[in-house]
Amino acid sequence: METASARPDRSTAARDHFHRLTGITTSQLGPDHRDTLTARNNLASWRGDAGDAAGAMNAFAELLADNLRVLGPDHPDTLTIRNNLARWRGDAGDAAGAATAFAELLADYLRVLGPDHPHTLTTRSHLASWRGDAGDAAGAAMAFAELLEHMVRVLGPDHHDTLITRYSLAQWRGEAGDAAGAATAFAELLADRLRVLGPDHPHTLITRKNLARWRGRAGDAAGAATATADLLADYQRVLGPDHSYTLITRNNLAYWRSQAGAGDASGG
Repeated sequence: METASARPDRSTAARDHFHRLTGITTSQLGPDHRDTLTARNNLASWRGDAGDAAGAMNAFAELLADNLRVLGPDHPDTLTIRNNLARWRGDAGDAAGAATAFAELLADYLRVLGPDHPHTLTTRSHLASWRGDAGDAAGAAMAFAELLEHMVRVLGPDHHDTLITRYSLAQWRGEAGDAAGAATAFAELLADRLRVLGPDHPHTLITRKNLARWRGRAGDAAGAATATADLLADYQRVLGPDHSYTLITRNNLAYWRSQAGAGDASGG
C-alpha cells in the first residue's frame, strides 16, 4: 500500500524531472516548440502537486500567455491551460477567481465544442464546485441539479460522471441548508452505487460516510452512529485498521455516539 509520505516524494521527483526536461527542450527545440510548451505544462502541474499551488498558478499564467501567442485562443492546448490555471487559482486560495475563470472558459467551450462535449460538461462541474467553495452553496446546488439533467440525457443514469454529479449535488444541497434532502439524495445514490459498483468500491464507501453524516445533521444522531459503526467494520475489513479512512471513521463514530447520547446533532 502506498503511504502518504511517498506521494509528495513522487510529486517532487516528477517536478524535478520536468524542470530538467523543460530546460532541454527549450535549448534544443526552442521556447515555442510544442514539446517545450507541453513540458512546461507538466512542470507547472507537478509543481502544484508537490505543494506549491501559487507557483503552479503563476507558471500556468505565464504559459497561457505563450500558448495564446503561439497556438491561438481556441487551440485545445490553450483551453486546457486555462482549465489548469483556473484549478490552481482555486487551490491557491482564490475560489472566487477560479469560479470566474471557469465561467469564462465555459463560454468558450460552449462556442468551440458545444454543450454536450465532455470538456464542456466537466467545466460546468468545476464551475459549480468553485462557486460553492466561494460561498454560494445554493448556487452550486442549483448548477449541479441543472448539470445532472444534462448528464443523464447525454451519458445515461449509470455513467461514472453522472454518479459523481449526483454526489456533488447531494453534498451542496446539504451545505445549502437542506440536510434532510442531502440524506435522502445520498441514500438514493448509495442504492445505485451498490448496484453499479458493488459494496466495497471506494465511491460506495464514501457515499455511506456522507449518508451517515447528513443523517446526523438532519437530526438522527443515533442513525448516524449506527451507520458509521457499520461503515467502520467494512473499512477495517477492506482497508485495514490503520488506514486513514478507518481512523477518521472511528473518530466520526465517537462523535455521533456522543451526539446521540447528548441528544444534539448540530455538528458532524
